[in-house]
Amino acid sequence: MRAPVDHIAAPEFPVRLPWFNSEALGMKELQGRPVLLEFWDCCRANSIRTLPYMRAWHERYGPHGLEVIGVHTAGFEVSSDPAVVERAVARLQITYPVVVDTELEIWERYGTVGWPARYLCDHRGMVFEHHLGEGDYGETERAIQELLGLDMPVLDPVRPEDAPGAPLEPQSQDRDDPPYGGPYTAGGVWGVLEGSGTVTVNGAALAVPDTGCYELISHPRSTTADLALELSDGLRCHAVCFTPGLA
Repeated sequence: MRAPVDHIAAPEFPVRLPWFNSEALGMKELQGRPVLLEFWDCCRANSIRTLPYMRAWHERYGPHGLEVIGVHTAGFEVSSDPAVVERAVARLQITYPVVVDTELEIWERYGTVGWPARYLCDHRGMVFEHHLGEGDYGETERAIQELLGLDMPVLDPVRPEDAPGAPLEPQSQDRDDPPYGGPYTAGGVWGVLEGSGTVTVNGAALAVPDTGCYELISHPRSTTADLALELSDGLRCHAVCFTPGLA
């Protein structure tokens, strides 16, 4: 969504926060180039699903002057540990700077209300475009190109349900109480898992190397089915999350 006015200045980052892949950055020192920030959480499925676009924009537009920054703001207690975030950044192959919003200070300064949330700022440090949630990737990319003075095709959708106008079926509500299984309707099933070990999903084993959010089941379209989970020693499930599928 294009910002309603062009004089909303992007708030500064608080000092003394942990940064990965970079020394601490400031919006004032980044003036002169567009900046794309995304609030995300390594334990939220919708955050993980946007990462392919963030990584691609960093690789595609970084050489043209775009600065991409991930603002990790935990929505689960298990993802509030900076050490967990550092390992997730490496495991998820994130190479752009990531700041850990340990006390939700950046979250509050931007008035963010959910994950993921994108804020594209122009060369003056003013908010140019913003988006809450998944989707509208083409709109964000065209706004990036506008700020950089580029005209090129935007990325193809990573998933069929990302295509503009794709008909989606509402998914089941997330579950945060054991045993997490039972009937559901969704395009995908994700688990928020702490520790390391093996999760067995409807009889199929999946290795879990570290704390994070993992896709347990992926359907080509929205599907109604049953879920059964078994966790090995060393693993704890905090929630099961569902993502929409094509109708």
